Amino acid sequence: MVQELESLLNALKGHKEMRLNSSLNLISSENILSNEVRALLALDFAGRYTSRDGFYRGSKYLDEIEKIGIEVAKQVFKAEYADLRSLSGHIATLAFISSQLKAGELIFCVSPSDGGYPGMAKDALPKVLGIKVEYLPFDKEKYAIDVDSTIELAKKLKPKLIIIDFSLILRRQPVRELFDKLNGFTKIAYDGSHVLGLIGGGEFQDPLREGAIALYGSTHKSFFGPQGGIILAEKQVGEEIDALIYPSIVDNAHWNRIAALTLALLELKEFGREYAKQVIRNSKALAKSLKELGLPIKGPEDILTETHQVYLNFDEPFMNVAFARELERANIITDSAIRLGTNEVTRLGMREQEMERIAELIHSVYRKENLENIKRSVSRLRSDFDEVQYRFSDLNLESLLDLIFKNGS
Repeated sequence: MVQELESLLNALKGHKEMRLNSSLNLISSENILSNEVRALLALDFAGRYTSRDGFYRGSKYLDEIEKIGIEVAKQVFKAEYADLRSLSGHIATLAFISSQLKAGELIFCVSPSDGGYPGMAKDALPKVLGIKVEYLPFDKEKYAIDVDSTIELAKKLKPKLIIIDFSLILRRQPVRELFDKLNGFTKIAYDGSHVLGLIGGGEFQDPLREGAIALYGSTHKSFFGPQGGIILAEKQVGEEIDALIYPSIVDNAHWNRIAALTLALLELKEFGREYAKQVIRNSKALAKSLKELGLPIKGPEDILTETHQVYLNFDEPFMNVAFARELERANIITDSAIRLGTNEVTRLGMREQEMERIAELIHSVYRKENLENIKRSVSRLRSDFDEVQYRFSDLNLESLLDLIFKNGS
């Protein structure tokens, strides 16, 4: 066996052992796929093409699956238009913005310093597209957009769009209030990358019903689909996106992902409300427990959180990074901003009592207790929850594998 192949196999085994068998994943921008959804990523579709103009032949069933996925997405999010072709949430953002804005036009969005998406910062995607950006006024105590200041600024500067796009989102945002006070002179769009699973589960705000012309984002955060993007919109806006997206933004859309996403959408349709409720209950329990243990949990004082995220912040970036590294050494996986996500552990079946236990383990790391002992405790907790919940458990995985591998082998 060549050395590189052996190294590859060792890395794959190492990842499985660490991330799937013995660690607690609290990264809020990740989730775990059901075995059934994950299996569909290995479909023969992974090497195939299709296109709306019929250029590629033999694509009958790929096209049929895309149509099913679109219809389910429209049902789940109560949207007039849905598109599943974006390869990521960022590409979905690009497709939407490119269809609605011209170079030189102005948008308002959330500053990264207030939890906004860094990809929409002034020096990121808008700079590439020649779009001007003004950051939304933000109430740092309430962790919410300041409606009155936003309206005042909008009347003065007249932005083409207000985009609500959070990477750190701890509460519902005032979409309806902005819509009512804007009175139509500026449109609103909502990047739901982090909260799509909560929106689709009906346990968060509903941007399309509250006045947003589009809802778009990633499909793999609180929503438990494969990595990729989705766009949901009003009919007219959808037609404008549709006229642009192919082939300018997405050429080949990775049809194995769309098949897997379609099944994940069906899971969300069937189990989303129960899942989303438990995610939010778990976040509240984790935030409360950590705060009571004396860790620096930030957020709105009245609720701390009402999403899948809990924000642990030492107010010094280097301390956050250092603590994230210590947590990793104990097999508690977070990002370096320490946005703790309850989405994946919830999908594994954990509930409020497990959140209290997780808080105790994080506190043990904070107190610099023996890391090997903590790792063993983490591994024991993880081993008690080794089956993905909120899925079609009676779906015959062997039948799916027969679809994937020739002769079922």
